[in-house]
Amino acid sequence: MAARRGPTFRRRELGKELRRLRERKGYGTKEAAAAIESSESKLNRVESGHNQLPRVRDLEDLLDFYGVTERTDREHILALHRDSLSDDWYRPYHNYMPSGQPLYVGLESDATAMRAWHCQVVFGLLQTENYARALFMTSKPVDERTTEFVEENVAFRMKRKEIIYRDDHPFELRVILDEATLRRVIGGPDIMREQYQEIEKLASLDHVTVQILPQNLATYRTFHNFVILDFDGGLDPVVMTEGIVMTVSDKRREVWQHARKFDAMREGALAPAKTGEFLHRLAREIDEN
Repeated sequence: MAARRGPTFRRRELGKELRRLRERKGYGTKEAAAAIESSESKLNRVESGHNQLPRVRDLEDLLDFYGVTERTDREHILALHRDSLSDDWYRPYHNYMPSGQPLYVGLESDATAMRAWHCQVVFGLLQTENYARALFMTSKPVDERTTEFVEENVAFRMKRKEIIYRDDHPFELRVILDEATLRRVIGGPDIMREQYQEIEKLASLDHVTVQILPQNLATYRTFHNFVILDFDGGLDPVVMTEGIVMTVSDKRREVWQHARKFDAMREGALAPAKTGEFLHRLAREIDEN
C-alpha cells in the first residue's frame, strides 16, 4: 500500500531537497535568499517545511541558481512544489492552533508510527470528547478563551483521533502514560471512568500499545511531553516537544535522544498486558473516594 503524501509531507520533502541542493553548491541561506529577493528567515522556514514557497518563479530561480538543469530533476522538484501548495485538512482549525502545531499535525497525518510520552494530561489521541472538553473548560476563564475556542479545539482533537482508525495505510501507536497523569482528575469521576475505558478500548487494538509508568517506581522518567513520528518514503523521523512553545525537529541527535528516553521509560513501565488491570484499579479507587 502506498504511503500517504499530504501537503505538509510534500513541503518537508521539498525543503529537504532545496537544502541539499544549496549545501551541495556551498551556498549559505543568505546568498540563496538574495538570489530570489527574499529574506534569509523565509528561506529557512521553507527549507524546514514550515512555510510554502508560493511562487513557481522563485523556485525556478532557485533551481537556476543551484545549477539544476536536468529536465527530470526539475520536473520532480516542481511536482513536489505543486503538491505542497494544497490546503491541509486542518486548515479550518488553523486560527485555533498554537505556534508550531500546524507543522506537527500535518506530519502526524502522514506518520506510519508514533511513540508518545505524556506526564501531564492524557495523550491527545487517547482522550475522550468529554475529557478534552473538561480540560479546555478548566483553563477557559484563566486563559480568557471563548466557548467557540473550546468547541473548535475539542472538534479538532476528535478529528485527529481518526488517524487511529484509518485503513488507507499502516499506522502504529505506542504511548506511555505517567500514573500521576491518570490520577489527576479532569472534569470529575464520571469523566475519568469513561477516559479509563477509552484507553483500555484503544489499547486492545492490534496496532496500539499503551503502557503505564507507576509513580512508586524509582526508574527513569522525564517531565516534558514528547512525540516521535516515523515515516515511509525516506523522510527523516521528527520529534515534537512541548514546553512553553511546541517545537518540531528532525535533527538526528534530538530524535535519538528522545528515542533513548522513550526506550528507558518503556523498560520501566508496566507490561502492556497489565494496562487494563491497572485502569480498573484506578476506576475502583475513584468510586471509593
